[in-house]
Amino acid sequence: MPETQAYDEFGLFHENAAEYGLPYDGPPEVRRVDVEVSPGRAVSSLVWGHNPPELVLVHGGAQNAHTWDTVALALGRPLLAVDLPGHGHSDGGPEGSISAGSNGRDLATVVAELAPHARGVVGMSLGGISSIALAAAAPELVRALVLVDITPGVNAQKAAPVTNFVNGPASFDSFDELLARTIEHNPGRSESSLRRGILHNAVQREDGSWVWRYARFRTDPTPGASGIPAHPDFGDWWEAISAITVPILLVRGLAWSVVDDDDVAELLRRQPTATVIGVEGAGHSIQGDRPLELAAILNDFLFAAG
Repeated sequence: MPETQAYDEFGLFHENAAEYGLPYDGPPEVRRVDVEVSPGRAVSSLVWGHNPPELVLVHGGAQNAHTWDTVALALGRPLLAVDLPGHGHSDGGPEGSISAGSNGRDLATVVAELAPHARGVVGMSLGGISSIALAAAAPELVRALVLVDITPGVNAQKAAPVTNFVNGPASFDSFDELLARTIEHNPGRSESSLRRGILHNAVQREDGSWVWRYARFRTDPTPGASGIPAHPDFGDWWEAISAITVPILLVRGLAWSVVDDDDVAELLRRQPTATVIGVEGAGHSIQGDRPLELAAILNDFLFAAG
């Protein structure tokens, strides 16, 4: 693939379908919609389908809404996939891209406008904590909550395998260099899926180098640092977990996870009726490692009752 190949963010869905054996009779109906969350600041999202969204998907730190593409294709439901502030096509957040509190307030504005009647909110990693903050800020918008490989108990030490990758070089001389680093840190994923992920999550600059989209909002001034330089204090959100009154599901990667047994125990102590499901062969990014399995779990949890 030539490094100067034009990027069409809606032109790669056929690859997702082919890789996972999903039926494909043409491009799905997906459009990008921006919502102004404060004067001069917008959060961008992908709206799948023409009917009101039935669920909301919120990606993890250093990702973007396209991380859910295969899951969305497998679900085949109208849904909303959000670019968190400071990620993808969204503007930066007022308290930085890793602030769950400000992310939650921004999500409340977006969901109220685009998916006010969704059956549930699904948040992975930073998106999961931001979804907890959404439930605290606007509980009427969260009718069920799915946490994908995250609890408020995840700290910097547990998240180190993720942040070690994210906090790599600020830029890369070539696409191949960027791809090689991504493959190194994601050995269980196909090269084609990682190529797609990079095209959705990085941009080529005029000098030919490549930079992650989220690096535009780099908060670490250290030369060579990029992305998310420090792990936020998620522990503050345990009390918000305790206050939630809707069904909660934790989906945990079983190949490797940032969630440990103590996290699961604390979640169940605070929410005894919560459901916990492990996914074989999946790491932290379950939507990338086992998207079909995750889609089936979401379908059962959010829609089995009809």
